[in-house]
Amino acid sequence: MNYDNNNYSKNFITNPVEIEKKSFEIIAGLLKDKQPLGKNAPIIQRVIHTTADFDYLDNLVFSENVLAQTREILKQGVHIVTDTKMVKAGINKKCLEQLNGSVHCFIDSDEVAEQAAINDMTRSAAAMEFAVRNIANPILFAIGNAPTALIKLYEMIQQGCCQPCLIIGVPVGFVNVTESKELIMELDVPFIVSRGRKGGSNVAAAIVNAILYETIKFGENRE
Repeated sequence: MNYDNNNYSKNFITNPVEIEKKSFEIIAGLLKDKQPLGKNAPIIQRVIHTTADFDYLDNLVFSENVLAQTREILKQGVHIVTDTKMVKAGINKKCLEQLNGSVHCFIDSDEVAEQAAINDMTRSAAAMEFAVRNIANPILFAIGNAPTALIKLYEMIQQGCCQPCLIIGVPVGFVNVTESKELIMELDVPFIVSRGRKGGSNVAAAIVNAILYETIKFGENRE
């Protein structure tokens, strides 16, 4: 089949910036009759943009003043620890570098694999232990896949071994998922959680990026 590619493209928005702008305009229009999103609107809107799922309007749960608190910490330079390489890949590295931050995923570490086998735990849980032993505070944990990572973080926080600046707890699935998120919401630690079964690595990365963008924008507006 022959066609003129240039003429065909004229029927679509192809500029990446315009695509994102139009997407957020559509989201805003669809949300206009919903309840006000408040100060967490940038996070909620970006998650909806990433997933095209408006259920996140209701199932994202935030600790009090979490966005403002995290913005202040990110300006100091923060270590982000993720449970999957997909979360790590989805985080905007240029923005993170602008804030002197870094992102780590230890799931493929030989030491993590060894400790997981010795202690009969998942690699994701062992990776959280490894991160706490080897990464200096402040640490932001972005968990998009493994509820066992959240459970391990809960245990370490309860034992006084770990004090994250933020836990993003949005694993997806059916086993341990809803329960692990409820545990995080019991803690006296800043959190953003997707209640229920929904979530995923793309959601975790979207939340991190929303916070990064807001931190940079907030700093620019104050200058």
